[in-house]
Order: sequence, then structure tokens, then C-alpha cells
Amino acid sequence: MTKKSLTYQDSGVNIHEGYKEVQIIKKLAKETYSPSVLNGLGSFAGMFKLPKGLKDPVLISGTDGVGTKIAIACAKRKYDTVGIDCVAMCVNDVLCHGAQPLFFLDYIACGKLDAHVAADLVKGVANGCKQSYSALLGGETAEMPGFYKVGDYDLAGFSVGVAERNKIIDGKTIKVGDALVGITSSGCHSNGFSLIRKVFTNLDEKFDGQPIWKTLLTPTKIYVKPVLNLMKQVKVKGMSHITGGGFIENSPRMFAKDGLQIVINKNSYPLPKIFKLINERGVDLNHMYNTFNMGIGFIICIAKKDVKKTLAILKSNGEKAYEIGYVAKGKEQVRLI
Repeated sequence: MTKKSLTYQDSGVNIHEGYKEVQIIKKLAKETYSPSVLNGLGSFAGMFKLPKGLKDPVLISGTDGVGTKIAIACAKRKYDTVGIDCVAMCVNDVLCHGAQPLFFLDYIACGKLDAHVAADLVKGVANGCKQSYSALLGGETAEMPGFYKVGDYDLAGFSVGVAERNKIIDGKTIKVGDALVGITSSGCHSNGFSLIRKVFTNLDEKFDGQPIWKTLLTPTKIYVKPVLNLMKQVKVKGMSHITGGGFIENSPRMFAKDGLQIVINKNSYPLPKIFKLINERGVDLNHMYNTFNMGIGFIICIAKKDVKKTLAILKSNGEKAYEIGYVAKGKEQVRLI
């Protein structure tokens, strides 16, 4: 009797489901292409030519994932928005140095691949790419039975942007007295969800007239278009993307030298209700400012004289923004007042 040979599918990996996924997402990726994309999905690597007219271009890259926010997406079988979070976490970071995003690549890992679930994840990624001038240049899907449970998915990616060397924003011109303008977040964005999932164990509890999971899955705001428009009209000295670590960890990352201090006025803007609820459920407010964005997703440092103009430009680009603080001298990098 001939012994049956083992196949990849016997180990839990269905390569045909992977082929199906690629065919589904090719159209999604193509919708993000610009003339700079030189090939399509299916090659071993993506090809992208730099835009013309750059004199001394510098490539600026960033990588990140969705974190455990994706656990809520998996629990509620709502997969088509967390891809926006994945793109946002990366492109907002490269934006902090004045770079315009060029292209994005994603990575999906799972225990058992469902091509339609993976396509929904990529649908969100493609949406985020459209919001940030990025071409979805490629990606990878890894089916890893025995490592991930069936139904588990993870999502990460990276962005590559470009800036003229002499226009890179590095914080070197920031000085005492400069103003800080904060652009509002869309909610919790994609940080602190290991804590959030302990606070909200019933994802179907009502909040603002809907199950709270819908609020928690609100995608991270992508700041690329309004901030790039602002940079054309105002001298921006520094920028910070407020992610995991909140104000305390992220706001001073715009500094290029020691001895400067970020001063944030907590009462300068309205605190969103979701953060008030998290506080009411037992999370210390000081800890929250070191964990969440607390309603401000992006901070811009400018000269005090440019505040009014900056707020007007951001408003004209559909953003709510506030003067939330200033730069002072001090050993402690962040002070909340």
C-alpha cells in the first residue's frame, strides 16, 4: 500500500486561498497607483520612481502595526477599517519630518487564511493609502497555523516618504516661546488597546447610542493632506504624532536639543467623552496622558506669531485645531498644567 505523501495543506496552509486573496486585492492596490509605480502586484518586489524636480531628495520611512485593536475587529468580524489605522500609524510618523508619503507595504499574519477577510483588511489599507498620497506597492500574507489561532489576524506595514534635505523638519529651530497647535484625534486611534480591552469587557455596551465597539474601531486620523498644505504656507518648526505613550512620551520627540520643555494646557481643548469614560472606569488621569492621545493626535510647533494663520489654514482643510501650549525652558521634558 502506497503511503500518502504530506502536502502543505495537510499542515494547515492553503496556498489556493492565498492565490484567491491576491486576485481580490490586485484591484484595490491598483486604485492607489500613481504614474510613479512601475509594476503591479505579483512581482517579487514593487518598483517606484522618485518624483521629478527634487534636487536633494531624502527617503524617510516608518513602520508600525495596528496592535491589539485588531482583536476587537476580529471579535466583531469588522475588518475593513483597521487597515486605515495601519497606514495612519506609519504615514503620520514620516509626516513629522516633513516628508510626503510615496508608497506603503503591508504584512498580514493569521492562523487560517480566509481570502475575503484578508481582502477586507487590505481594503482598509488601500483606503488609508488614498488618504495619504501613498501607492500600495505590495505586501505579504503569512498563514501560520499552530502559531496563530484560527480567526486571529495581525496587521503591520511600513511607509516610505520623501523630503528635500533642506526642508526636513528636525526641530533644530525650536526655541523657548514657540507655540504648540494640536489637531484633534478621531478617538483612541490605535494605541492603548490592551488596557482598553480590560476596561470594556462587554463590547456591545451602549455608548453614544451605539455599541461601544463601533466607537473603539473608529479609524486613526491621517494628517498628511492638511499638514502638507499647512507647510506650504507656514514655517513649521517641529511635529509630533501622539501615539502610544501619549503626550508624555511623544510630544518632546520633536526636540533636537536638551533643555526645552513642552507645556500642555489640559483645558485648552475639549476632552472627548470616550476618555472621560475610561477615567470613570478606574484608569488614573495622569496615567492616561502617558498612554492615550487624549483627543489630540498631532502637535505642530510654530512661532507664536503664526498661531492665528495656522488655525485658519487647518480649519479651511476641515480640521479642528487648538493652541494647546508652548515651549519653555526646563529639565522635565513635558509639563501638564
